[in-house]
Amino acid sequence: MNIFVLCISINKATIERHTMKKLIATTALVLAAGTAQANTQYATVKSVQPNYTTSYQNVPTTQCQDVQVPIYGTVQGGGNAVEGALTGAIIGGILGEAIGGKNERNAGAIFGAIVGGDKAANGTRQVITGYKNERQCSEVIVREQVQVIKNYRIVYEWNGIRNSSYTYNNYYVGQRIPVTVTINAK
Repeated sequence: MNIFVLCISINKATIERHTMKKLIATTALVLAAGTAQANTQYATVKSVQPNYTTSYQNVPTTQCQDVQVPIYGTVQGGGNAVEGALTGAIIGGILGEAIGGKNERNAGAIFGAIVGGDKAANGTRQVITGYKNERQCSEVIVREQVQVIKNYRIVYEWNGIRNSSYTYNNYYVGQRIPVTVTINAK
């Protein structure tokens, strides 16, 4: 659709100086010079270059490490009987005195020493018998810097004329794209 707007101010002196023929010729010249036409044509994409921007994302990641884990075993006896007897005598003496007074302290100490020594010599206990390697993993959130496409700079050609534009469309080289061709007179 072409829209032509012509504004001419004519006063009586102008009409008298110019003939109607000159006025029509001038009007035609103004219309031809001031007309802008726009028409959709198709251009060929010559190059496509993505433009990147930096973004940050939280990415869940599994991190693993090898650790040494103790291996426990149960052993029968093998404890230090002297240590067990001494500890039992002390505890037995304290309990004997608390329950029966000073006289019972010796009896409690003797009884504690017997029980403590026996427990240390004949009891079972958990001991570390070795180590094994074990992989332990956990999920952690890692903040990563990533490059994401912001837009594309395309170079296209129409009738031997090259131009470039920025677009969000991912065109490919050789693709025919619609362009608006505008011609303006100066």
